[in-house]
Amino acid sequence: MRLRILDSGHGFGTKALFALIRMASRQPVLDVIKLVKYRPDFYGYPMSAVAQEAMRGPSTWSIGDRELMAAFVAKTNQCEFCTKAHAAVAQRAYSDGKSISALLSDLDTTSIKEPLRATLLMLGKLTREHAVDADDMRSVLAAGASRQQIEDALAVCFSFNVIGRLADAFGFFVPDSEAFEAGAKYLLTRGYR
Repeated sequence: MRLRILDSGHGFGTKALFALIRMASRQPVLDVIKLVKYRPDFYGYPMSAVAQEAMRGPSTWSIGDRELMAAFVAKTNQCEFCTKAHAAVAQRAYSDGKSISALLSDLDTTSIKEPLRATLLMLGKLTREHAVDADDMRSVLAAGASRQQIEDALAVCFSFNVIGRLADAFGFFVPDSEAFEAGAKYLLTRGYR
């Protein structure tokens, strides 16, 4: 059930910004933007800063890797909006044309580096079961991921478990692929702020 506050709870200035976005992009304003702008001091600014650091801050994971992690966490949570949004960003970020949908559909047989595969499997377990243990961490380390990479991946997992749950709670509208492509271009150019 969609919470209507995203459609009607904004002031004049924000509504004008949304009109400008619709005019310039020729796409609907994504609900995630409406959510960030609804209570910017309470949720928007703080969560944007967290997501920016997790997704664009210093890391040995590439932007494509972190966007793939976001899409994988979203798929694990069955959040259609976030899965499609971050799959589009990951697809665009990987300049070699990796098929993100194939990775998300069958992680076990898709060609992917072992540190990333082990990290994704650990993030999936954490998202599903809400816990990981020392053996899970040892497996990721044994696959070649560093402690810092694990910490960076956990920051992505945190961000997109929160955002995905909000997307589902607010009943985010899932637009067509053109809108996700426009969003992917924006996120790759500007990040999460």
